[in-house]
Amino acid sequence: MKILVASRLEQLAIRQLQRSHDVICTFDQPTRDLSSLIHDREALVFRSGVEITRALIDCAPDLRLLVRAGCGLDNLDCEYVLKRGIVLRRISEPAAQAVAEMALALMFALARNIRQADAMLRHGKWAKDTLEGHLLAGKVLGIVGAGNIGSRLGVLASTMGMEPIGCIADSTPAVVQTLRDKGITVADFCTVLSAADFVSVHVPLNDSTRNLINRRALSWMKKGSYLINLARGGVVDETALYAALATGRLCGAALDVHEHEGQGQISPLAQLSNVILTPHIGASTVETQQQIGVRVVEIIEAFVQQSVQQAEQQSVQQSITAARREPDTGVTAGALSNEMVRI
Repeated sequence: MKILVASRLEQLAIRQLQRSHDVICTFDQPTRDLSSLIHDREALVFRSGVEITRALIDCAPDLRLLVRAGCGLDNLDCEYVLKRGIVLRRISEPAAQAVAEMALALMFALARNIRQADAMLRHGKWAKDTLEGHLLAGKVLGIVGAGNIGSRLGVLASTMGMEPIGCIADSTPAVVQTLRDKGITVADFCTVLSAADFVSVHVPLNDSTRNLINRRALSWMKKGSYLINLARGGVVDETALYAALATGRLCGAALDVHEHEGQGQISPLAQLSNVILTPHIGASTVETQQQIGVRVVEIIEAFVQQSVQQAEQQSVQQSITAARREPDTGVTAGALSNEMVRI
């Protein structure tokens, strides 16, 4: 199979694919540079940061399989993928634990002023008496998007003595009960924001969630509360967040995802000392990347095997159909007699 790996993938997985397939690797390239590489590819492996547009897909007439090494689909024209009949496989499970753990880590860092303490000590300032923080135990954690990642965070937070409360789209009775069984109280969006000491965002980016955390939503949050975003940059209105932080309405924020990402980008929020910024590394653990690499190989090999089986079945069916359409070559006695008479 001809494969284009357009985002970084664990090296062992790449070597395994290269044993049986024609693999091209090009990491972190602009979409316009991918068009010349994808023209004969049958499969594309990608992550966030690579825009899979309709124009790019049209450059690949043989494209049959897309493997999203993660969960977000905001960088993919899903409607066109469906129209083209291209198979899409997501690998969302391995990253969920890593992102949930990082959300908890960022809450610790905010609550205990880790960033400020580190910066001061590096300049020789022993600020032991001025960096009084907060416990997480006993605090309310608001989870905006209590799905796969958000619910994991809720379970982790519960072990620290926090009280998780979450909202989720499509909250069916079964989903609500599942969350309750995990110790997560389910409420509406406004209630989650107004009740929480820490708000952690875990929703996909789409038309309904773009700027979901805007000035109005921030005004519902408790004065002195904290915001953590590991979802997508476009979910939070960063201008409104800046104002809430600068005026002291929010005590702090931590963002792993940003409105503008990539080399050379500097967020205006970097000017604020009560903000922690990281470069979209929520899923960046050794173990997570190994698991994703294994799944990529499994998905591609399974797709190839299924394609072979379908081709064999189609060949057999075509043979049967052709046999049924062939004229009857049997000759009746009467027909043979007439033929002999004419001779």
